[in-house]
Amino acid sequence: MPNVSGLAASIRAATESETFDLAGQNATTITSNIQDGFEEPFSLEKMIRITFITGAGKLGRQKYDDGAAKAVTSVLRNLGFEDDRGASAVMECAGSFKMQHDTGKNLKTVVVFPKVINIGETQNNDGGADGGDNNDGEEVFFPKSSPEHMVALSSMIIFERMLASKCVTWSQKKGCANAIGTIKDKLESLDEKLLSGTPLTDSEQTFYDSVSMSSLEEKQSHTKEQMHGHIDSGSITLGEKRMLVQQVGEKLQILLEQIEQAEKDGKKKRVENLTKQKQKAVGRKEKLEKIGGKPLPKLKHEAEINKLRKEMEPLLEIEEAARGRLLSIKETQAVGKKDEIQEQVKQLEISSRGWFEEDEEFMARIEASRSIWVANNKKKKSTKSAAKSSGYKVATSTSWATPTSRKKPTGRGAATKKKSSNNRGGGIFGAMMMASDSD
Repeated sequence: MPNVSGLAASIRAATESETFDLAGQNATTITSNIQDGFEEPFSLEKMIRITFITGAGKLGRQKYDDGAAKAVTSVLRNLGFEDDRGASAVMECAGSFKMQHDTGKNLKTVVVFPKVINIGETQNNDGGADGGDNNDGEEVFFPKSSPEHMVALSSMIIFERMLASKCVTWSQKKGCANAIGTIKDKLESLDEKLLSGTPLTDSEQTFYDSVSMSSLEEKQSHTKEQMHGHIDSGSITLGEKRMLVQQVGEKLQILLEQIEQAEKDGKKKRVENLTKQKQKAVGRKEKLEKIGGKPLPKLKHEAEINKLRKEMEPLLEIEEAARGRLLSIKETQAVGKKDEIQEQVKQLEISSRGWFEEDEEFMARIEASRSIWVANNKKKKSTKSAAKSSGYKVATSTSWATPTSRKKPTGRGAATKKKSSNNRGGGIFGAMMMASDSD
């Protein structure tokens, strides 16, 4: 059974029926992982079932959050899944779920049949009538499950969700807009092939029938609107700001050269049009220069990664303490667990990569995540160490008070105490004074 530490990533990686035990997971964590795991359709050749154990009988009931089942089903309903008690692992049941009670094992479960892309095509992939090449049409140009594949075949509603979650920066959205342009070019090439009287291959025909030019234009328009929104709100990184300012500067230089040439040629209308473009470019540059620039966004699975890093800390200390000698059985087990956690962290880092994200930007985000964790960890340790070495404690009794800070006794009790004190401490002293007087 896969480890739930990387639950969302494990869900996305599922290609066969899987079971995940939600023991020890709180409702908030479950909600987040189910959202990340099922917000996008799966690319599958045949339907799978993903089972979540959300409760158990008396002996195991305390291991599960009371709201575990509700957390799973609520998210699924919000994502458009339907509750279908008769659902099974067939393509017709994609996008449905059902709750079950396994009386034999005394476990409560939620069984999910994920949404898939292009159901009609995938249904014909279990060995076609021709018995030959089973390549899907979309694979002619784009690998299955690639961002381009998902963009080309998704509905507009799903595309908007994917764009928001997978392309979080201006640069990624720009990459998406460029990818849509490439898909349009591929579709136009098939149009030209048909117009020339050349028949399409089966796979080309499948792709041509599955992808709509109007849908691609709508997706591209939406993406560009989102890009403008980043600039209008100032939600661009420092690197993006520098690049955009440089681009506008280069465009301004070209416009100035064109205006100068048009003036020499006496083309007044062209000079007028180019001057308007120059004014817009100047305004855009001024707007960009006023933007402060934001830091790179956090990794998508940052919280879960930090939880694993914290879990690994004592294991690293054990490994460091045992350096230079043979490990005990307990230490060997701890080091083995450390390696497993490191692998989970690595997988979560990889799955945090956005669509169309450049290698340099992605590695910078990973390094930033690691650096912030190390810095915060050192700060916590130094604070604890300083407090421990100082030896200071918060005063909890009058034994820590200075003489000037003690409160003077008041009332009858004080008078009595003072009187008895004088009797005890003044006996010998008084006798000595009397003896001195008599002398």
